[in-house]
Amino acid sequence: MANTLSAKKAVRSSAKKESHNLFWKRRIKNSLKNIEQGLKDKEDIKVLTEKLVVAQKVLDKASKEKVLHINRANRLKSKYASKISALIKPIKK
Repeated sequence: MANTLSAKKAVRSSAKKESHNLFWKRRIKNSLKNIEQGLKDKEDIKVLTEKLVVAQKVLDKASKEKVLHINRANRLKSKYASKISALIKPIKK
C-alpha cells in the first residue's frame, strides 16, 4: 500500500491510464476482428472497405492517444488494406 501522497497519486494515475489504454485496445481489437470476420465470411467489398475505414480511424486515434505506436498502427492499416485490395484485383501470374 502506498504511504506517501505522491505514491497514492501515482496509484490513482496509473489506474486511470490503465482503463484508458484498455478502452482503446478493446476498440482496436474489435475493429480488426470485424475485418477478419468479414474476410473469412467473404463479405461484399463495399462492406469490407467501410470496416477498413472504421479500423483506420480507430488506429489513428489510438496512435494519437499514445496507446499504440504510430508505426505499428501504419503497419496494421497497410496489412488489412492489402488484404482487401487483393480481393478486389487478384494478382495474375
